[in-house]
Amino acid sequence: QVQLVESGGGLVQAGGSLRLSCTASGRTFSSYTMGWFRQAPGKDREFVGVITWSGGSTYYADSVKGRFTISRDNAENTVYLQMNSLKAEDTAVYYCAADLHGLGVPRTSVYDYWGQGTQVTVSS
Repeated sequence: QVQLVESGGGLVQAGGSLRLSCTASGRTFSSYTMGWFRQAPGKDREFVGVITWSGGSTYYADSVKGRFTISRDNAENTVYLQMNSLKAEDTAVYYCAADLHGLGVPRTSVYDYWGQGTQVTVSS
């Protein structure tokens, strides 16, 4: 069983920055591909980005490319989402998710474990 706990959400003005953290339980965190997703009210959960187990590769949705950066610290069992130049349309609940099979595709169905989410609100 893997437990994921997100933190770092909050209220920020447009153009500002936030860094989300996701800390995982389990001794094999370093083998998981980790993804970030978000869900705005009334919308489906959407892919934000993903990072491979080593941190050597990342992939982002077009909507956040160049503004968001995913990194990880396997020694701390933590993955981060640095969000810069935030826009009102980035307002959502943000979730981290663990992909134990390393597929790393932008589909919610391939992720095995999910955090509870953290709210990010960007005021315009």
